[in-house]
Amino acid sequence: MTTNETFRFIASILIGFTLILSPGFAAAKQPRPVVVGYLAAFKGLEMSIARSDLSAFTHFNLSFANPDAEGRFVRDGRMTCMSDEQGANLSVEALRATVAMLQASGAKVLISTAGGVIPSCSGDWKVLLAPERRAATVAALIELADTLALDGIDIDIEGQLLTEIDRAGDYTPFIAALSGAMKARGKLLTCATASYEGGMIPVGSIRYFDLVNIMSYDAIGPSWGQAGTEHSSYAMAARDLDLWLARGVAPDRLVLGVPFYGYGFGGEKANWSYRDLAAAHGINATKADVIGELCAGCRYISYNSPAAIANKSRLAAEKAGGVMVWELSQDTPDHALTTAIKEGLSRE
Repeated sequence: MTTNETFRFIASILIGFTLILSPGFAAAKQPRPVVVGYLAAFKGLEMSIARSDLSAFTHFNLSFANPDAEGRFVRDGRMTCMSDEQGANLSVEALRATVAMLQASGAKVLISTAGGVIPSCSGDWKVLLAPERRAATVAALIELADTLALDGIDIDIEGQLLTEIDRAGDYTPFIAALSGAMKARGKLLTCATASYEGGMIPVGSIRYFDLVNIMSYDAIGPSWGQAGTEHSSYAMAARDLDLWLARGVAPDRLVLGVPFYGYGFGGEKANWSYRDLAAAHGINATKADVIGELCAGCRYISYNSPAAIANKSRLAAEKAGGVMVWELSQDTPDHALTTAIKEGLSRE
């Protein structure tokens, strides 16, 4: 090797190291964390959006759409089973406008199906996902995604319903078929899942989802669980992430769910949004995750403070792909919990 060749070789190595160490190169190697926000149609989409810091979110899930008994999601220009805050089914035109507005913020917009409580207007998901109806249900979901110009579909079949569909052998084949159709259109397929036995999506379905949103909350509530503990602790979040990593979810597809709400026990009001909690209790609501005494039979409220949300977001930044929120209308007017997510994901 000549002197000039040696010089060029050394120079190329130095340039390579300079690029690797430069802030621009590092930023290119670290994609923006996922931040998924659920917008509850039954609370009012317009109100929920007005209360949200849209710039903080990469994905919005409009919740919840269900099909009618015939498997249709849309009829005569309206959703068949997706109500607004007045109980009326949303119009397709209004939903399309909402989707376009949210997409203009730079986010992906999905519609979330099913939900924790299936409304009476819904068809029977067990019937609609059986082999003889499965293809038609997949086609109806694809048509819905195309009609609303969505970026994807979020499947939120939970609890006993999920268990029954899976035991019948119908959950994973449905997800596989829907995934193939969505990917062919360049659209996303995501899900929400609990982490308790009987409430988890089957391992065989994991590979079909672009994002797996872990509902790491509701360990206890007004009518379930053992009072005296928290409903959404840091330990629960860490345990749930480890569980799903062990079950085979890729870290960049794993999303930690956090609550923007809390529960009251021992004579307290049962259901609290963080917005109402902060208004009622002021600075005390920002200091800890419990108001009152955390014990069985005691009067207390369990929730996540901004500090708790920030700590969980740091955990998600270390172990997973990002954070999911249920649901956005419950944050404070100054977006205290959303700001905590941004701070936590920044790892600062």
